[in-house]
Amino acid sequence: MDGKQLRQRFLTYFEQQDHKVVRSSSLVPGDDPTLLFTNAGMNQFKDVFLGAEQRDYQRAASVQKCVRAGGKHNDLDNVGKTARHHTFFEMLGNFSFGNYFKSEAIRFAWEFITKELGIPREKLYVTVFTDDDEAFDLWHKQENVPADRISRFGEKDNFWQMGDVGPCGPCSEVFYDHGEAHGCGSPDCKVGCECDRYVEIWNLVFMQFNRDADGKLTPLPRPSIDTGMGLERLAAVMQGVNNNYDTDLFQNIIRDVAKLAGVNYGTVPESDTAMRVIADHMRATTFLIADGVVPSNEGRGYVLRRIMRRAIRYGKKLGLPAPSLYRFVDSVVNEMGEAYPELTASRDSIIKLVRIEEEQFLTTLEGGLRMLNQMIADSPDGLDAENAFKLYDTFGFPIDLVEDVCLEKGINVDRAGFEERLDAYRKEAKSRTRVHAVENLAEIYTSLHDKPETQFLGYDQTCDSATVLAIYRDGTPVEKLADGQNGHVLLDKTPFYAESGGQVDDTGELSWEGGKASVDGMLVPIQGRRLHAVRVSGNDLKPGMNVGVAVSDSRRMAIQRNHTATHLLHAALRQVLGDHVKQAGSLVDPDKLRFDFSHFNKVTEAELAKVENIVNARILENREVSADIKSLDDAMAAGAMALFGEKYGEEVRVVQVPGFSLELCGGTHVNRTGDIGPFVITSERSAASGIRRIEARTGTAALAFLNSFRREHEDLKALLKTGDDDLNSILEKKLDEIRELRQELDKARISGGSSDRITRPLDGNVTLLVQDVPGMNPGLMREKADNLKDGKSRTIVFLFSVHEKGCNYLLSATGDMNGAFHCGNALKQVAQLFDGRGGGKPGMAQGGGNWTGKIQEKLDALTDMIGQALS
Repeated sequence: MDGKQLRQRFLTYFEQQDHKVVRSSSLVPGDDPTLLFTNAGMNQFKDVFLGAEQRDYQRAASVQKCVRAGGKHNDLDNVGKTARHHTFFEMLGNFSFGNYFKSEAIRFAWEFITKELGIPREKLYVTVFTDDDEAFDLWHKQENVPADRISRFGEKDNFWQMGDVGPCGPCSEVFYDHGEAHGCGSPDCKVGCECDRYVEIWNLVFMQFNRDADGKLTPLPRPSIDTGMGLERLAAVMQGVNNNYDTDLFQNIIRDVAKLAGVNYGTVPESDTAMRVIADHMRATTFLIADGVVPSNEGRGYVLRRIMRRAIRYGKKLGLPAPSLYRFVDSVVNEMGEAYPELTASRDSIIKLVRIEEEQFLTTLEGGLRMLNQMIADSPDGLDAENAFKLYDTFGFPIDLVEDVCLEKGINVDRAGFEERLDAYRKEAKSRTRVHAVENLAEIYTSLHDKPETQFLGYDQTCDSATVLAIYRDGTPVEKLADGQNGHVLLDKTPFYAESGGQVDDTGELSWEGGKASVDGMLVPIQGRRLHAVRVSGNDLKPGMNVGVAVSDSRRMAIQRNHTATHLLHAALRQVLGDHVKQAGSLVDPDKLRFDFSHFNKVTEAELAKVENIVNARILENREVSADIKSLDDAMAAGAMALFGEKYGEEVRVVQVPGFSLELCGGTHVNRTGDIGPFVITSERSAASGIRRIEARTGTAALAFLNSFRREHEDLKALLKTGDDDLNSILEKKLDEIRELRQELDKARISGGSSDRITRPLDGNVTLLVQDVPGMNPGLMREKADNLKDGKSRTIVFLFSVHEKGCNYLLSATGDMNGAFHCGNALKQVAQLFDGRGGGKPGMAQGGGNWTGKIQEKLDALTDMIGQALS
C-alpha cells in the first residue's frame, strides 16, 4: 500500500468502529503557548483530556501533520542521515475520551495491523509497562500473542505523561521485526536494541492516573486512550523497506531532486544524504508556510529558516542550480495535496516565499562559507562560540549549518557556548514577547464543570435579563458579592463577548433591585462558561438572582466597525499585494485596529493608498455582512480563510462580505459595510521578519484622525500667512530660501577670516595650524581644511568642532607632505586625547570623541604628538 491508501485505510477502519474522523489541526497549536509546533495527534485534544473542553463525540481518529524541530527536538543534524529522523511526519491516532480503555484499544490495534493490513503476526512484538499485568494479559490471552514476544520495560520507555503534573499512564508499544539482516549482529539483539532491526510502529497510551505536584498518582474517574502510529514507519513496513526515505512518501520527491541534479539516487552516499535532507526539509517547509509560518529570526520562524537554509546548502553540495528549492514545492503538493488541500490552495504563495528566502540567503552564503573556512583554518582544534555566533549574527548562519560544515572537516563546535550567546542576544526581545505561564484555570474553576454552558446572545443583541448561576472570588465559589467587592459571575446567558481572535472583551453593566455591577472584562476558564469580571455597588449580588445585562453599546459598535474593517483590509491586501498575504495576528479594540500579515517588503505609499481606496469603496457599496454556521470541511471547501494560530472545532462560523471576503470568525460585526464609516490607514511598519503591521481607524476615530490633519493644515497656513494659496508651493519656496541661506553661511564660514587657536612651527620647516570651527559638520570641515591649505606648503591642519554629544576632529596635510607624514596613523594617536577614535588616508583623516574642555592641555599634547609623528 502507498501512503495515500494507508491514510484512508486507517481512517475507514476506525470510522467503522464508531470513531469520529477529525481533520488534522494546524501545525501552529491553537491557544497553547507551551508548544512550538503540533508534534503529536493528541495535541488538538489536550483540553478534552484535561476536562476543559467537551465535544459531541467520545471516540476520535485522525491523521495529524506534525513537526518536531527546535526546542527539545534539536537534532536536525541527524535528519537525512538516519532511516527514521524527520522534521515533518504524519501521526495516525485513535482516541477515547472516557469511552473505552485497554481491552478495546489493544483489540483495535491488533486487528488493524494483522487483519486490515495483513502484517504477519510472527513479525510483531509487544512491550508493556513493568507492572502492567492487565495489559500483558490482554495481549497474551485476548489476542494470543505468545508470552515470549511480550517484553516489560520501565518508566523511561513505557510510561507517558502530558507534563510534570496532570494526566499520565502506562503505555504499550508494538514493534515490527525488519529481520536479522538489519540487526547489529549481537547475540543479545532483541526488542529495545538501538539497531534498525526492531522498529516501534504504534504506541498505545493508557491515561489512567493524575499525577500531582508531589508525584502521587490518583486514578482518573474516566480513563482515556491516546495512540500514535507514524505513517512513514508504517509505510516502510508495508512497502518492504527498512528506510523511511525509500517509501513513496519521499521517493516521489527525491526523484524530482535527482532529476534536476542529474544524479541517481542510491549510488553515492553523500548525494543520497543530500537528497533525503532536501525531501524531508521541503515537506516541513511547504506545510509550515501553508499554516502561516514565515522565515524569521525568532520562534517558529527561526526554526523554519534553519530548516530551509540547511536544505539550501545541501542543494548547493548536490550541484543544484541556484535558486532551485522553490521548484520542489510542487513535488510536495503533488504527493500530499489530495490529503491536505491547504497545500494546493497556498501553492503559489509558498513558491514565492521559498524563492525569496532562498535568493536572500544565497547572496550571503558564499561570503559566510569563506569566513567559516578561514575560521576553521585558523582554529583547527575547534570552532569557539564567539566565531559561531559571529557567523549567525553576520550571515544568518544557523548553528546546525555551521555544525554540518565542521563535522565534514572533523572540527568540533562549542554549541553550548553559542546557545549562551544567543540567549543573551535575545534576552531583551524575549522579555518583551515572552508568554508567561499562567495557572491552570480549568483546575482552579473545577466546579464550573457541573454548570451548564453560557448561552451567548451577543451576535443579535446587547441587552437582556439573565440568571446568576454562580459567583467566584479568587476561583472559590461564594454566596454573595457585597458593596465594593470584586468577583466573577456566571450567568445562564449573556450578550458579553469574551476576548478571542484579536477582538477585546465587551464591558457594560449588570443591574438588579437596589444594586448594580460594572462589567470590566470576561474570563473563560473552561470551554463555554463565560465569567463576568464585576465590581458591585449597592445591594448584594447572589446566586439565583435575576439581573439585567447590558453591554456598552457605543464601545461594542466601535469594536464591530474595526473588526469588519480588518476583514476588508485582509481581502484588499491580498488583492493588491498577492495571495501570499495571510493574517498573522490582529487587535481589534474601540479606538483602532491593528493587523499583522505575511509580506517581505515595505508596503509602498502607492500600495497603501490603493488598499485604502479598495476598503472605502466596499464600505460605500454598503454590502451586507452575513454570518453562517458550517462544517469546517464545507467552509474550507468554499474558500474561507482560516487564521494563523486559531483553534477551530468541527463546526465554524463563517463571516462573509459577498463577492469580497470570506473568513472563519467568531467575533461580532456590523450588519452592513456602510456602518463602518470612513476607513483610514494611520501607519505601516515591520512587526517581525517577514511580517508587516498596519494600524487603521474607522468611524468617529477616523474622523478625529483626519480632523487633526485639518487643524494642523490650518495652523500651518496661519503660521506661513498663506491664506488659501497652495501650501506646497509656499513651503517649497521657503525651503529653497533656507537652503540658499545655509549655503551662503557655509561659504562664509569656510572662507572667513582666521580664528586659529595656534600657528606653530614644527621640525623640518613644517607649520601646524589648529582652529576651532564650532558647529561645523564633517563635510564642511573637509572644505575648510582645503581652504586653509590653499596656497600653502609643508602645512598640517587640525580642526575640531564641539557639539552636544562630544566633538568631531580632522587632520589634513598639504600634498608635499606625502611620504613624510601620514594623517591616518597620526590621528589614531591624537584621538586618545578625546577618548575617541579616528583614522583615514595619508593626506586626510577624521574622527570623533568626547569633549572635556582643558583646551590648552590638549593643544600642547596635540603639538607634541604631531611633532613625534612627523619625526
